[in-house]
Amino acid sequence: MSAINPYKLKISQLRILVAVADYHNFSEAALHLEISQSAVSHAIATLEAELGINLFHRGRNGADLTSVGEQLILPAREILDLLQKMATEANRAKGLKGGNVRLVSFRSAATHILPALIAQFRSQFPLISVSVTEAEEDLETENLLRSGKADIGLIHLPCSEELETWEIKRDEYVVLLPRSLNSSQTKLTWKQLATYPLILSSIESCSATVRKYLQRSEESVNIAYEMREDSTITSMAMQGLGAAIMPRLAAQPIPAELQVYSLPIPLERVIKAAIVKNALHSPAVFAFLDTMRKHQNK
Repeated sequence: MSAINPYKLKISQLRILVAVADYHNFSEAALHLEISQSAVSHAIATLEAELGINLFHRGRNGADLTSVGEQLILPAREILDLLQKMATEANRAKGLKGGNVRLVSFRSAATHILPALIAQFRSQFPLISVSVTEAEEDLETENLLRSGKADIGLIHLPCSEELETWEIKRDEYVVLLPRSLNSSQTKLTWKQLATYPLILSSIESCSATVRKYLQRSEESVNIAYEMREDSTITSMAMQGLGAAIMPRLAAQPIPAELQVYSLPIPLERVIKAAIVKNALHSPAVFAFLDTMRKHQNK
């Protein structure tokens, strides 16, 4: 008996073999594959002739795999899975030869996190363009993602269940006071913090976080100013108008005239990358997410 030449087996025969095994019926397999029943019958008969074995028990109730058919169906599925993986990788490579990644971010992350990520990404994928939109509030970022006007967003508050997120960086909230105070401390107590008028951001996502944090103080605190621009907040602190409480990234570059202090109890914001769950994202978007993960918390 001559040996079977595996290279004579056709991919189309394996697809039909798996379909008949799944549906236990030649006509159902034909409908699924969108070919004629006679084509299914011919493919299975030819495959059985080439292998020299019967793959199915045929009867009024359909077609069931023989014992040897049961043994061959697993490698047939594995071959088809490997072919699908090859096609997926090829399509991914083609997709990375062009396209666009649309980012949306709040200002301090757009200033201090995204430039390095974009530079790294463009060095690897120079044909993919990257655009950035600034959004002050996380809700605006979420709306842009859900509406399909942005691919990846940077946020720092809890988000809706429609989004999938990955942690990118942790950013400490700090206190800024004039260096002229000549304090050797690096951390303030609640009592010391309560002696200063406080300067906060008026942006809701940041203001709400700090206000909730300040409720932990047993001392009465005075929120004297709420300003929208980070540069205005640091300028007011430089003029001795109060103690500025803000994320470290938002304060950078920190003016030489200001001293940085830690809060009485540490407070951080977790900066996360967000995408819409189950959306049809391009290969370029997943490639940018990979770049983000590699630079996590750097």
